[in-house]
Amino acid sequence: MNQPWDLVVFDWDGTLMDSTAAITRAIQAACREVGVPEPAAEQATHVIGLGLGDALRHVAPSLDPADYERVARAYRRHYFAHADELVLFDGVVPLLRELRDHGMRLAVATGKSRAGLELALEQSGLRGLFDATRTADQTHSKPHPRMLLELLDELVADAGGTLMVGDTTHDLQMALNAGVRSIGVSYGAHGAEELRSLRPLGVAGSVSELRRMLLRTGPPIP
Repeated sequence: MNQPWDLVVFDWDGTLMDSTAAITRAIQAACREVGVPEPAAEQATHVIGLGLGDALRHVAPSLDPADYERVARAYRRHYFAHADELVLFDGVVPLLRELRDHGMRLAVATGKSRAGLELALEQSGLRGLFDATRTADQTHSKPHPRMLLELLDELVADAGGTLMVGDTTHDLQMALNAGVRSIGVSYGAHGAEELRSLRPLGVAGSVSELRRMLLRTGPPIP
């Protein structure tokens, strides 16, 4: 095995937390509430990982941008009404601890809001495991590379020793844009073939398979 990755950056929803269905339902309910056409489940699922404004431009193209905040409030209300029911995927906690035991630093880059991530970290008990985090309302939304580049800068990490792990093409495109390698997970929002189109090192179908990939791979030894 190559040397371990110095920094592994995880997406949150659909990668660490089993929240894809809840987000899809909240997007649909928010659109119904404000009177715009309800997107199909597949369409709502596809925008998971984007910041809410970018997501709304895709799922509700007829919506006046002046109404985005009204939809955002409705979305947050529907989502947070069930947030305490959401759980991490099986195996996530031991995986993160094992990666730290192997000397890897950990970070989060998510399309969630800062308030949403803080709540999720608190409820999941994962707050102390990450060295840094970025959310879509702090910086550019995926797939812009800014989120990853800011994490690299904050942690004084090299792109060559950094890996992005995510369940959407938005995650993997962000990694490509930042010059960072990636691994996709197909148990979240986007399918394996979509993910493979962004040239990840691999696509994991489960957390246990992701563990094997993370511990088996590493950046090339200089």
